[in-house]
Amino acid sequence: MGKSHNIVLIRDAHVVAAALRQALDGASAETRPGLERAVTIVESTAAATETQVRGHWVRSRLADVGFSGDLTSVAAVKALRGAEPGLSLLAAVRLRDDAVAHPE
Repeated sequence: MGKSHNIVLIRDAHVVAAALRQALDGASAETRPGLERAVTIVESTAAATETQVRGHWVRSRLADVGFSGDLTSVAAVKALRGAEPGLSLLAAVRLRDDAVAHPE
């Protein structure tokens, strides 16, 4: 398998939000507060830009492999490629740049 330059972002937060809103319609007083909080969280996630979503993904992948260094460093790109071996150097740099541009 070759290295990938393409990054596909799949977002289905709107589907999840609709399902939560539907569940909220028939919710009991006991479950309503939790569902309302869940709707708020999903809607805020749905409002994130693609760049923000990619940046979050990069930070989570780096955390998964124990990287805690400087996100702007070459070591960050190397760690990301280690976490995702199919990434090309160009894709890893672009993803890293998204994470740098949108800190959490």
